[in-house]
Formats: sequence, C-alpha cells, structure tokens
Amino acid sequence: MKIEISARKREAQGTGASRRLRRSGRVPGIVYGGDQDAVTIELNHKELYQHLTNEKFHASILTLNVEGRPEEVLLRAFNMHPWKGHVQHVDFQRVAKDRKIHMKVPLHFVNAEVSPGVKEQGGVPNHVVNELDISCLPADLPEFIEVDMGQLTIGHSIHVKDLKLPKGVDPVLHRGENPVVATIIQPVLVTEEEAAAADAVPAAEVPTTEQAAPEKAAEGAAPAGEKGAADKAEKKEKK
Repeated sequence: MKIEISARKREAQGTGASRRLRRSGRVPGIVYGGDQDAVTIELNHKELYQHLTNEKFHASILTLNVEGRPEEVLLRAFNMHPWKGHVQHVDFQRVAKDRKIHMKVPLHFVNAEVSPGVKEQGGVPNHVVNELDISCLPADLPEFIEVDMGQLTIGHSIHVKDLKLPKGVDPVLHRGENPVVATIIQPVLVTEEEAAAADAVPAAEVPTTEQAAPEKAAEGAAPAGEKGAADKAEKKEKK
C-alpha cells in the first residue's frame, strides 16, 4: 500500500513568505527531478509531521498529489526547527520507473535472542549500523532489509555482503568495502569489589586551608602572650 500525501503549489517566495506560511500551519517544500521543472509546494504541517514519524515514509515510493495531479516521489530531505520540533522545509524527488534510485533503507535485526552468542554464551547484540545504502529500480525498493543474527557467536560478525538482499537490490559500496552490520559482543563484567571501589571517594592527602592554618600560625608567628611581652620591652627601650 502506497503512502499518499497532498500538497498545493506555492506562489509566494522568499524568507518572509516561508515564515508566514509556517505560522499558518503550512510547510514550504519543493519537488524536483525527472524531465520536469522543479515546483515549489506547500503542505499541511500536521499531516506531514505524522508521516515523518512512520519509518516507511522515509524508504518508500510516495504518491504526492499536487492539486489533483499525482506524482511518484521519494522523500529526499527535511529540516526541523532546532528546539520547537516543527518541520521547516521538505524536499521530494520524482522517480522514473526505468531509472535506478539510491536510497537508505532501515535494517531490521531478528533472532539475536536465540543465537548461540546470546543464549549460550551470554553475549550482547551489537547493531553497528541501522540502515543500508542501496541501489535498485523503484519497483524493487524494499521497505526494510532483514538481518538474521540467529547463528552468531561471540566475536563473529555479519557483513554487508553476508546479507540476503531482495532481487534487483544491490548495496552501494566502494571498491573492496564490506563493512560490519552486526555482531555479538562479550559483556563487561564488574565485580562487587570493583563497583565498591569505584563508588568510594578517597580522603584528601593534602590538608585544606583551614587544616593548614594552625600549623602556619605555629611556624610563622609567636604566641599571643610572648608577643605582648615583646611589645612592652620595646616601648621601655624607646623611653
């Protein structure tokens, strides 16, 4: 089932127009690519925001309905406000059925809990990457790629070339590249003694200012009684 989203052409341009558009609950955007010119559009913020929370929206062929004219597109980019969480802008790219596309699709990890590395050896699943860059025709675009961790033991890994990709789907890799996708790692064990030692705060070896003050007074100053006697003797000598 394809995801549909509605839009209308945007006439006003510029920063001020985009700001007014956002205040009215709309999102400025653009659709480009194919054999047609780029078209500036505007979309309903609430509808777009809900779609963006759906994983499929990011890795599917979408139907963008611009004023009654449907087009097949891909979501290419979107900007969010740094703290308000509002969508600021969105880009869509038209797709042609006979041209391959490059997309990042999510990875779904399965069977880690029954793998020997977890079930028998007490290891912990480690997902090194969560999406994969692929190339395929639009009709062959998968919603996700499954990563079966059911046979992994501690210290062993699944690489990109180990994955079972759907027909017509190829990973986008540089020459000689075969990155790790997932592995089972040995958990770090901390004994009770180590935990207690980490929590303990060692006593300060250097005395504080208050602790050192009495010693400095004893070394550098005469007691109060002796100082008073010395002052009296000095006055007599002056007389």
